[in-house]
Amino acid sequence: MLDFGQIQSILKALPDPVFILTRSGRYAAIFGGIDTRYYHDGSHLVGQSMSDVLADEKTAWFLQVIESALARRSLVVVEYALSGRDIKGLPDEGPVSEIWFEGRVQALDFQVDGEDAVIWVASNISQRHDLEVQLRQQSETDPLTGLSNRRHMTAVLQEYLDVFLRYGSPLSVLIFDVDHFKTINDNFGHDAGDKVLVEIAAVCRRELRNTDVSLRFGGDEFVILMSHTTPDVAIKLAERLRSQIEMALHELLVGLSVTISGGLSALAQSDTGTDDVLKRADAALYQAKRLGRNRVISA
Repeated sequence: MLDFGQIQSILKALPDPVFILTRSGRYAAIFGGIDTRYYHDGSHLVGQSMSDVLADEKTAWFLQVIESALARRSLVVVEYALSGRDIKGLPDEGPVSEIWFEGRVQALDFQVDGEDAVIWVASNISQRHDLEVQLRQQSETDPLTGLSNRRHMTAVLQEYLDVFLRYGSPLSVLIFDVDHFKTINDNFGHDAGDKVLVEIAAVCRRELRNTDVSLRFGGDEFVILMSHTTPDVAIKLAERLRSQIEMALHELLVGLSVTISGGLSALAQSDTGTDDVLKRADAALYQAKRLGRNRVISA
């Protein structure tokens, strides 16, 4: 059987830091954390309160997790970030460099210094988090144009629909594609077609507002989500975009006339899913095609 000294040595040798935190947020003890690649010596925290060390908002979050673990009496796993701005006494200016952690929090079955307490194991997961962010961005980004793709659009549009149904915040949706795009590919090659799509993306970034979301829906089809925008305002923005794209493509293809056609719709209280507004915009797009192309039709 291990004696007390051996147990103490084992605790000190733990790679990740282990905190004993009381209900009030006091650092009662700290063990481990010897992996100097990721952690600094935190022994000076023992006896201090979180409110003395951390910003108020971050302190409140930690206390909430501690309360949850004490109430559930089972393991609580959380992910969280800490940066210089979360630590009292450090300057607020400059860029924020976040370090991400996974916390595994378990209530203790005895009190510490007269308070309920938890054991909190903190593991640095910054590399894993950065990789997850990178992979998510890659999975949600069109590699040719750099715009968000259909997968990202589905998630964002669902968020807009939820906000609209709850608060009535308007959202207009524009779907457009390139007129006679197949002819461009057939006559000038797929490289020319790719250049057209890249140029359209560049015009969207340049001409649209910061609050608008530009996406490549697939092929030569694009979607623009215009939040807090009613159809009467959106149609003006869409017409300006159509005109600017026509001029940009005229210069790109040296005098060749390349245009787009678009369909515009808006979220409605009767919408039961994101497909509803997309179907209306798509129907308006086909109407624009039937009416001669190079125009935007509102559903």
